[in-house]
Amino acid sequence: MTSAYARIAFTPAVRAEQAHHGSDRIYSRVLSGPEDEGSLLTAREASFLEARDSVFQATVSETGWPYVQFKGGRPGFIKVIDNRTIAYADYRGNRQYVSTGNLRHNDRVSILAIDFARRKRLKLLGRAEISEDPDVIAFLNGQGRPEAERAVIVQIEAFDWNCPQHIPIRLTDAERGSEIRHLKDRIAELEQKLFALA
Repeated sequence: MTSAYARIAFTPAVRAEQAHHGSDRIYSRVLSGPEDEGSLLTAREASFLEARDSVFQATVSETGWPYVQFKGGRPGFIKVIDNRTIAYADYRGNRQYVSTGNLRHNDRVSILAIDFARRKRLKLLGRAEISEDPDVIAFLNGQGRPEAERAVIVQIEAFDWNCPQHIPIRLTDAERGSEIRHLKDRIAELEQKLFALA
């Protein structure tokens, strides 16, 4: 875990649990790392985020309840603006606006980006700003995509790559493309053999 992420995530209650379960010594070393470790996105994080077609986003209501929402679009719907800023077009969904309302009250956000095919996971903590500026929305929306209602701009405070231990392997239709083509070719080949036997 990066030190920037640990400094936010390891609250006194978390540290007490670590002490109770014997992992506090391990994580004391993490906390003593450089303060900016895990706070500036590199090319690795940028390419990973921009390749995603979806993420999970957590916000907190004014009554203290967490809310997790799936956010998606075509790969590239998340843009890395600089080494501390990401943004994405927010498309119309069921019009409940729970995440939007939460972010207008409390700008803290947690984002989980997962590549199921390669079993990689990136966690982000940040502060989000909602923009309804048409130029910002147009920049993030891109050509040939549904019309976005707003833009969400996130100032990254910390990130961490998580272990792949429990990530199931799942493939999208696009990732299965060559597998599907191979199976169709094999079916055609078998049909020809059957036709030749008939």
